[in-house]
Amino acid sequence: MGGDTRPSTPASSVTLDRDDDNSKESFPDSGRNKKRKWERGGRLQHGSRGGDKKKNMGRREHFREQLDRRGRNDSEKAKRQKLEEDGKTADSVLPSAFPKEEIEAEERRPKRKVAVMLGYSGTGYKGMQIDTLQKTIEGDLFTAFVAAGAISKSNADDPKKSSLVRCARTDKGVHAAGNVISLKLIIEDADIVEKINSHLSPQIRVWGIERTTAAFSCYQACDSRWYEYLIPTHAFLPPHPSSFMGKKIVEIAEKQGDLKEHLKRQEEVADFWAEVEEKTIKPLLDAMDDSIRPLVEASLYQVDGYIDKTSDSVVDKALDIKVEESSQEEAKAQHSEPITNGGTKIKAEAIENAETDAAIQQIEDSNKDISLNDTSDGTVPLPENTLHRSALDAAIKSLRRAYMDAKRSYRISSARKIRVQETLNQYLGTKNYHNYTVRKKFKDPSAKRHIKSFQVAEQPIMINDTEWLSLKVHGQSFMMHQIRKMVGMAALVVRCGCPIERMEESYKNVLMPIPKAPGLGLLLERPVFDSYNTLQAEKHGRATVDFDRYKETVDEFKQREIYERIFREEAESNQFHNFFSHIDNYRDSTFLYVTSGGFEATLDKDKEFVKDKAKLEEIDSEDDGEGGDS
Repeated sequence: MGGDTRPSTPASSVTLDRDDDNSKESFPDSGRNKKRKWERGGRLQHGSRGGDKKKNMGRREHFREQLDRRGRNDSEKAKRQKLEEDGKTADSVLPSAFPKEEIEAEERRPKRKVAVMLGYSGTGYKGMQIDTLQKTIEGDLFTAFVAAGAISKSNADDPKKSSLVRCARTDKGVHAAGNVISLKLIIEDADIVEKINSHLSPQIRVWGIERTTAAFSCYQACDSRWYEYLIPTHAFLPPHPSSFMGKKIVEIAEKQGDLKEHLKRQEEVADFWAEVEEKTIKPLLDAMDDSIRPLVEASLYQVDGYIDKTSDSVVDKALDIKVEESSQEEAKAQHSEPITNGGTKIKAEAIENAETDAAIQQIEDSNKDISLNDTSDGTVPLPENTLHRSALDAAIKSLRRAYMDAKRSYRISSARKIRVQETLNQYLGTKNYHNYTVRKKFKDPSAKRHIKSFQVAEQPIMINDTEWLSLKVHGQSFMMHQIRKMVGMAALVVRCGCPIERMEESYKNVLMPIPKAPGLGLLLERPVFDSYNTLQAEKHGRATVDFDRYKETVDEFKQREIYERIFREEAESNQFHNFFSHIDNYRDSTFLYVTSGGFEATLDKDKEFVKDKAKLEEIDSEDDGEGGDS
């Protein structure tokens, strides 16, 4: 979502490194006084690091000992020095260094370690984490700190001088109603929060600044995190019966003798598509010319240009395959102005035109004996096997609009919502989520994460003509893309009528390519600092780090800057519809583990990248999503 920061070590699993002499001398006959190989100077196992091996630092050690972060910045400094030697400068979005005279003339004021509580809409930003070459949330925040006088001119050229640490790193386009950064700020001015906010766009708000203990790190002190995911209820509709997935679900269920049970799992939506076809689609098709009707119908259930796993960018992103990012100029243009209703309509039309053009191109590629006339207005008869492009264009658009209108009109039943909740309940407790992130193997201990709760809101949200569900997940920590993959898996299980046991199988030593649900619906609700608030803050007379005192303001911001942006972006781009449509029509066995055939249904002899586990584990992912906590 999130989906990336380092997790705080759960209180229940904190390990203290017993490196004091007394502890070793207390057990003369035990194994505790035995030196490790690197201490004895003996031969090391191949690949061991010897004496420079770092110990795991728990939360208690962190509060006793400050971390030295200088070493990891050496490569960055070297790059900057190389640019300076070559007479070049990086085009930084951060404040430029102040002249020496101004720095020397500035009054020196004390800095205090603080927790900055903030919220933001991630639209148009390249994520939370500061990047000198791209527009980020932290970049705008740091610039505002300098402009407000909260950071001195001498420290304005480098955020590291202020010891900036983030609680949760959200990635491109992901929002946060509550997040925290800790750093050293000048907070003498009573109106410092108002000053900082005056230098920020309405998309970013600082809720409050609280002085903390000197050793406080929001990164280490965070106990757990709440995320929210907003999803249209039509995402839980079954795949269309004419789609690749729709056909395979029935075919494999019959083959496995599971059709009767499968139909039970889909009984509350069994008649949806039949009614849509009869009442909405059939009249449209009947009105079309015989020459274009089959072409239009077929265009709805094909994946553009599918050849192999690298040919479809939408599915590539679902499989964590790296895709080319949009240019920095495009990101700036997206962020430059808020989208108005008129702008939404224009953008939606542009997307619709592009999709229709792609569908027509595929029709031409698949039917070489057919040619399209671009100049005729449809009133003049054309030669055999020549079609009016304008008529084909209008027919495709009308049919697609009808399907979208039908999906948006869907209202989830209580039975379907219960089925969603039962699926989310399978995540509770400690599970191995190696299939729900990237670059994690089954035996990697860090793939195990603990989920405290995953709840569907009691009441759906109605926005215009679309119904949405709010899903809230509370966990100790999350890995890259974990939440989006959890939502993606749950949605596939429900909408495909998959046996719920498949969820348990996903935690085992098998490789399931679980698609990431769109990042659009994800937001960080808030991090939790109960341990720090109860122990450290109370002990040292500091205020707690708690978002409850800003609830009314946060809720108003969340509605205006986050919810409305999510709803508006979905209205203009149909991201959820397009995402599930691509999954449903991906003509390959990749996602067939959600059928009655289970994981075995994905073992296609022509599908080497699923069978070759090592190859798939090397796939990297740098695209949008939630920042993980590790």
